[in-house]
Amino acid sequence: MHTGEKPFKCMECGKCFRLGGTFTQHLRIHTGEKTFKCTECGKTFANSGSHMKHQQIHTGEKPFKCMECERSFSQSASLTRHLQTHTGEKPFKCMECGKSFRHCSHFTRHLQTHTGEKPFECMECGKSFSQKGHLTTHQRTHTGEKPFKCTHCGKRFADTGSHAQHQLIHTGEKHFKCMECGKSFITGGKLRRHQRTHTGEKPFKCMECGKCFSQTTILHSHQ
Repeated sequence: MHTGEKPFKCMECGKCFRLGGTFTQHLRIHTGEKTFKCTECGKTFANSGSHMKHQQIHTGEKPFKCMECERSFSQSASLTRHLQTHTGEKPFKCMECGKSFRHCSHFTRHLQTHTGEKPFECMECGKSFSQKGHLTTHQRTHTGEKPFKCTHCGKRFADTGSHAQHQLIHTGEKHFKCMECGKSFITGGKLRRHQRTHTGEKPFKCMECGKCFSQTTILHSHQ
């Protein structure tokens, strides 16, 4: 235990492990086995850690608290990302346009606005998406699946974003504050749209005529 010895070796990739339990979990990466099933929505997981994290979506448990504003999160990674809203840190910079991002996932999504890449295709209708998560959410329009349940009223949702936004109706929380005028908003998306009234930014461009708009809804109406 204390010698650093790793007696459990994976024959598939050569990686070694100190504990038999960790080794067993690793093997599921190769086999695709998912033995941990959520009793609420039926989703399955390869390890107990991922299973427990997922269950917090249904229970509403948020054990990770921000000491700056007292907002709570279900996962430590979400708290880490949130802390950057206080520090203003944006370590991910686009070499194409110079725009910077707090989160790697947002940066990756932004890059696809330059490339137009949509590698994830729905086998049901042929529609393509730039992100796997968007494809997964879209597929629920075909299956009717709504795995995310509101703990207040029981209403169900197809995606976590709609679920989280709906719950704010019950709590009345407005965590997203404009530093320019002090107005607060329920979601980060609504805050970003509002901030464009101060900056004049119009990031959504019509490919037909070149005219730019501050919101996607206005662009779609224009088209």
